[in-house]
Amino acid sequence: MLKGNTVRIRVIYADTDAMRVAYHGNYIRWFEIGRTELLREMGIVYAELESSGYNLSATEVYCHYLLPVRYDDIILVETRIDYLRRSILKFDYLIRDEERNKTLTEGYTIHIFTNNDGKIVRAPKTVAEKIV
Repeated sequence: MLKGNTVRIRVIYADTDAMRVAYHGNYIRWFEIGRTELLREMGIVYAELESSGYNLSATEVYCHYLLPVRYDDIILVETRIDYLRRSILKFDYLIRDEERNKTLTEGYTIHIFTNNDGKIVRAPKTVAEKIV
């Protein structure tokens, strides 16, 4: 694996269902928070990437729910770049409890670089240099 980071998130009431368990779709949003913050720490700001004519489109999402996340829990979203291959970028995620005693969720997302016309393109050199 390449570079990684950890983001701390408190689960808010709006993230949960009637049983105060986090709604399954929010995990993908938490993955996005981890991914965006990791890229930002590396000097890759997504808004700037878009303004330079590149998009990073999701092509695959995998999420394995191991233990429930509940209202007011503090979770740690650990994000790592698994690989960058020409136009494909894969991120791996672990969601853990605050003490890192339990892995609550694991997953990954795969993205492709495209231009503004939706054509698949090679990752920009400036991005690739920061990732590798």
